Amino acid sequence: MPSPRVAFLGTGLMGAPMATNIARADLPVTAWNRSPEKSADLAQYGVRVADSAAEAVADADVVCAIVTNADAVEDVLFGHGVAAAMRPGAIFVDMSSIPPKVEKQHAERLAATGLRHLDAPVSGGTRGASEASLAIMVGGEKDTFVDATPVLAAMGRPTRVGPDGAGQLAKLCNQVIVAIGVGALSEAMLLAAAGGADPASVREALRGGFSESRILQEHGQRIVDRNWLPGGQVRNMLKDLNAVIEAADDCGLDLPFVSLARSLYQSLYDRGVTGYDHTALLLEIEHRNAPHRVGDRPDLTPM
Repeated sequence: MPSPRVAFLGTGLMGAPMATNIARADLPVTAWNRSPEKSADLAQYGVRVADSAAEAVADADVVCAIVTNADAVEDVLFGHGVAAAMRPGAIFVDMSSIPPKVEKQHAERLAATGLRHLDAPVSGGTRGASEASLAIMVGGEKDTFVDATPVLAAMGRPTRVGPDGAGQLAKLCNQVIVAIGVGALSEAMLLAAAGGADPASVREALRGGFSESRILQEHGQRIVDRNWLPGGQVRNMLKDLNAVIEAADDCGLDLPFVSLARSLYQSLYDRGVTGYDHTALLLEIEHRNAPHRVGDRPDLTPM
């Protein structure tokens, strides 16, 4: 079979390296971003840059999109004319993080026009995007997943988890574990510092034990370094936790740890900390325990 032609919509912190890795897999890629300057550098990797979203998708077999939220997905699909411009039978792969029930609605609207759909949100952050090692959680029909796999595999490890919307549900499960894990890590590091231990040494001592994880490894280093450069932003984590609570309500579930994590991120957001990496949850824990603080390094914060 010929290589699928790919369009990639949304070339921010995550999207730019993801589109680049598709091109590196020798697949033809056309990219578009609402802010054109964010796509300009992709040409050096063999990515064609389109002037409009509709132009980018016109000849594509697979259209990948990773944008900010559900409203942005709606706007790209139906405001910028992507759904109308796609070829019959082409696959729209939503790699954004949006509520599962909204994703199901998009799948139904696209199916009514002869288009196929997958929801394929990702985890692994900007490092995973750059290294093509993202965990890709996919919802949709099995045959559609198989057809899109060469594109998805160029960005990481795709796994089909169920029908339309199931990928978004899996991403919410991921965010539950990450948000609660970052909260636990923040409290542990603050406890270490307040009790007189060196947080960096405590983190190293815990490595290889039952608390070993990428959260301890990567986010633990971020906390020790007080590095709040995103990464995944506080505002996006709060968006996802709101979606978790909504999905839990729809299922009749009470998730007390998630509710607490959401309230802490909401407090952080309300104090104006929105564009920092989500590991900046430590700042909310410190705020509640002033003057205690993890380390004496200055904060490395976003510009």
